Amino acid sequence: MTIPHLSVSLGYWQDRPPEEALLTAETADRLGYGELWIGEMATYDAFALAVRIAGVTGAIALTLGPLPVSVRDPMTIARGAASVAGLTGRRIGVAIGTSSDVVVAGWHGRDRRRAGTALRESAVALRQLLDGHKTTFEGEVVRTRGYHLRLPAPESELTVAAFGPAADRAAALHADRMVLNLITPRSAAVLVERMRDEAEQADRAAPRVAAWVTAAVDPSEAALEQIRRAVVGYLAAPGYGEMFGEAGFEDLVRFARTRPHPRDLLAEIPDELVAAVGLVGDGDAVRARLEEYAAAGVDEVALVPVSVPDDPRGGRTLTALRALT
Repeated sequence: MTIPHLSVSLGYWQDRPPEEALLTAETADRLGYGELWIGEMATYDAFALAVRIAGVTGAIALTLGPLPVSVRDPMTIARGAASVAGLTGRRIGVAIGTSSDVVVAGWHGRDRRRAGTALRESAVALRQLLDGHKTTFEGEVVRTRGYHLRLPAPESELTVAAFGPAADRAAALHADRMVLNLITPRSAAVLVERMRDEAEQADRAAPRVAAWVTAAVDPSEAALEQIRRAVVGYLAAPGYGEMFGEAGFEDLVRFARTRPHPRDLLAEIPDELVAAVGLVGDGDAVRARLEEYAAAGVDEVALVPVSVPDDPRGGRTLTALRALT
């Protein structure tokens, strides 16, 4: 069986220096990966980092996001994408999502209610703006009036991050690509089928499907520990908890929902859970898991390489996975 197309996403690991993102980007470009995803967390602004990355890489295409639609409005996203495209000469994609209560309500003090509506409406307005149209859009949550880009329109590919039904439908109706994050192949198959059904009912070609998947080939204990820390916050989350339960970790999910100290929850996460949502193991194991994602309908896997002292920037993992293509 063939494996999905491979791209690279920056990990922004909290226990590593932020500037390692530049090293990972350089490595992905040098190895010949065609696309780099530049998300946005607690360190760099995505647009600023994209311009800097363009200065240290050759020709790798850049996708910005997923950017949270309850924080960034369509006009600022479109202007940012056009700015990066104009300043770098790169092909620039845009990805949007609903993010989390921690980021939207906590960090930014914004209202995340009706996030699914905001996602759908942002996708509609963004498509018009990214194509250079003068746009007036009056939605229930999203509004923009009379703006059009003064810079050349980037005509960016639009990706929608999906997990729940509302986001799935927004992707089916308005996206060029849907992206899934921290997902088992089994759960990915359910979301892909639901999205394709929605697209078929709307008489629209179904978007391609990408999945962000953490990767560690021949992982050290430090690499496994880094992935464990990354999943701690998801175990009790609605939807994610059910996904982990279906994967065989019901007891751990129940424990997580008692709200233990994160240190105590971290100690209970087995290697098997890490492998359930990642590309973890030797070359044969990783290829087998990639084939599972392909069978689930995933067209592209965006590799999120671990970055630990014995493999800073994720170079060893990215090199090993490049050899599979």
